[in-house]
Amino acid sequence: MAIASVIGLFSQQELEELGAMLAEYFDDHLGSDHFWITYEDSQPVGVAYYAPEPFTYGTWNLYFIAVHPDRQGEGLGGKLLHYVEQMLTARGERILLVETSGRPSFERTRAFYRKNGYDEEARIREFYKAGDDKIIFRKALVAVAQQAELEKS
Repeated sequence: MAIASVIGLFSQQELEELGAMLAEYFDDHLGSDHFWITYEDSQPVGVAYYAPEPFTYGTWNLYFIAVHPDRQGEGLGGKLLHYVEQMLTARGERILLVETSGRPSFERTRAFYRKNGYDEEARIREFYKAGDDKIIFRKALVAVAQQAELEKS
């Protein structure tokens, strides 16, 4: 929660919802297919949370990924993201979705996903509130598996 709070992109309500999600996870109410991973260097500096999309086969959501501002720009977010992709690919999963805001303050976030091979799949205008679109990014995990094979040869 400390990382989510310090990055400054989330409202108090969003932080409370994230806290509730964390509590559900650690109380084991979300099931074994929900994953929180952290990157630590004497203290947590990065975190990611991903889970399957209900009623689908092989489609997953990356609900949250963040790196402490003091450590941003070091490639830790990319490492966390690639770890998530590799874990899902190893399980035979098909698609990873990411939802984010269309607000200008999230442009760096959107650029991060584009840089890491995600395509903007959909935009729902004014989803979160007036003037704040929901943007959905998509990456086919098959492409991740194919890239890994190419790198081996």
